[in-house]
Amino acid sequence: MRDRSKVTVDRERAALLVVDMQPDFMPGGALAVDEADLLIEPIGRLMTSGLFGRVIATQDWHPPGHISFASSHPGRSPFDVIDLWGREQILWPDHCVQQTPGAALHEALPWGTVSAVVRKGTDPEVDSYSGFRNNWDKHGRRPPTGLAGLLFELGMDQVVIAGLARDFCVRWSAEDARAAGFRTIVPWDLTRAVDPESDQRVRRDLLENGVEITTSELLTT
Repeated sequence: MRDRSKVTVDRERAALLVVDMQPDFMPGGALAVDEADLLIEPIGRLMTSGLFGRVIATQDWHPPGHISFASSHPGRSPFDVIDLWGREQILWPDHCVQQTPGAALHEALPWGTVSAVVRKGTDPEVDSYSGFRNNWDKHGRRPPTGLAGLLFELGMDQVVIAGLARDFCVRWSAEDARAAGFRTIVPWDLTRAVDPESDQRVRRDLLENGVEITTSELLTT
């Protein structure tokens, strides 16, 4: 963890990215993340804090029968790992299926503050953790979602990322944001992990990729 000094963002150039705050990732959901519900109130406060020029959200939005679902692979179970397009693919429980209640943006958050919602995982043959780029497709490419271009057009070059899950969609979004040229900040207390045992590795990898790790109380303008 970095020191306890304040982390200053430039409101005119900083965007808050709220990642996958959806019922299917909450306790009792199809792909529940432990303590995910504890993020609702503090992320809501951050969305209305006035610290950011823009607030953007991502939304997992899978078609039925998505290739990342274990149910799409006979004989496989959730959390099995297979080879998909030459890369490791974790198989997930069916989750965030388009037009289902579990895929909705969580009703308790102030979505009126959001300028845009980026839906990901919409290609039935490609998973998508990052808000910036899909996972690898059968051609070995990671197609962009358009989020980086949108943020640059809006004059944003700093991104603060909060939401779910720390070890997948938050991590991949943060690493892709940094690779695209954004100053990237993750308030660790506003994320939770599918596998908390991965925390040390995730923290190390984020720092090695130039991502700043802080806590929400230290964010200021």
